[in-house]
Amino acid sequence: MPGMHTVAGTAGIGGDTDGRAIAHLDRVLALQREACRRVPYPELAERRDRLRRLLAIVQADQAAIETAIAADFGQRSRDETLAFEILSCALELRHTIRHLRRWMRSERRPVALTSWPGRAELIRQPLGVVGIVVPWNYPLYLAISPLAAALAAGNRALVKMSEHTPRFSELLAGRIARAFREDEVSVVDGGVPAARAFVARPFDHLLFTGSTAVGRQVMAAAAANLTPVTLELGGKSPVILADDAPLESAVRQIVFGKLANAGQTCVAPDYVLLPRGLEDAFLATAKRVTMQFYPRLQGNPDYTSIVSDAQVARLRRYVEEARTRGATIHPLHDEPAPEGSRQLVPLAVTGVSEDLQLMQQEIFGPLLPVVGYQRFEEAIDYVNRHPRPLALYLFSRDRARIDRVLRETTSGGAVVNDVMMHVVQNDLPFGGVGPSGMGQYHGREGFDTFSKLKGVFHQSRINGGSLLRPPRDNGRLRRVAQWLTGRPGG
Repeated sequence: MPGMHTVAGTAGIGGDTDGRAIAHLDRVLALQREACRRVPYPELAERRDRLRRLLAIVQADQAAIETAIAADFGQRSRDETLAFEILSCALELRHTIRHLRRWMRSERRPVALTSWPGRAELIRQPLGVVGIVVPWNYPLYLAISPLAAALAAGNRALVKMSEHTPRFSELLAGRIARAFREDEVSVVDGGVPAARAFVARPFDHLLFTGSTAVGRQVMAAAAANLTPVTLELGGKSPVILADDAPLESAVRQIVFGKLANAGQTCVAPDYVLLPRGLEDAFLATAKRVTMQFYPRLQGNPDYTSIVSDAQVARLRRYVEEARTRGATIHPLHDEPAPEGSRQLVPLAVTGVSEDLQLMQQEIFGPLLPVVGYQRFEEAIDYVNRHPRPLALYLFSRDRARIDRVLRETTSGGAVVNDVMMHVVQNDLPFGGVGPSGMGQYHGREGFDTFSKLKGVFHQSRINGGSLLRPPRDNGRLRRVAQWLTGRPGG
């Protein structure tokens, strides 16, 4: 589930660290390129072995993973780390290992009539060295998931971890260094200068997960090398709540999705569109559900902190701007924010105008704007007047409405009567569209993203090539063309 990663900005780690990281990057990139030349097509057994080593990293000492990520956040629910990161990684790796033999097979394709009796096939070839830029919000899952696809496709990989998760990044780097040779997989650390250097290197493919603004910079840097990119970005993923949806169950799913990881999930429900007149019932239900999920905020191990003071300040600016512009702030919990922590009280916001930062920027926190509509068509129009989202969520039991929303809106993915669950479907591609990203991975589509789909034609000994070669004064080419096109010859 994508988040934000800094490539440009003022934050950093330090010149010495960044210098060492860049030197390591260049040295290992050269090593991996040479390894690709030596072994351009790793066989099934070798690929499975790499995937099993990656799975062993996820399986080993899971408590250490939970502890490191919790320390980086200040407070991160261990159960969320287990469910959203460790378990998701393990299931995806097992799925990949199980299906890899079939994915690697060449595909027979129909042959053009003019080329019969030749043979056409599609083979999937490793690209070479893949660069993976990992954000801070799900640092294990968003490192392992694309890495699994890259290794399955037979590539080598360099992974740039976020400077905002230093403890976990160090843990993962150590585990990868023990499990893999540098010419197979290696982790790059460092801050902003190292990140800038990373995306500017001539990888054979670059996958970046982060914000739309930084994604533009990554794409510009990659363009200098004509490096193909997969951009997993964010945006404002809407919820459309129809008047026929059961309110209680819908609100439970929406609140869960908004408050999991304290909203620091790019596919989190960003705002809710609901029928006018339903606002009060929605808000009352949302508060009751929030209190059930989190009976207390102070010292609650289930409720995650915002990752940094800078992110807390950003969210508070959004709320203050909305308040001063006439919006109404609705706390969804009776308890105030814990002293000295970055745990924020969940808030719903009504009476928002579209020009607020809250409605212009991806929220990435426990704030939920609620917007009323008069007619169902207005909700669809609202979504379509804004940048195409990474995900869209619809709560309705009406088949006609469901079909209409899925046909008439464009989003990276969609879920009907739930939120976020499309991400963990290993046989569905995951990716954005327009400002929410380009390209996709997960499952077979991930394997294909990190492969060159090479079309190959095998000519038969007996073929019609003589029709194309001069001299062509016997009229046979025109007679054949007339028969194939059904048009008179010239």
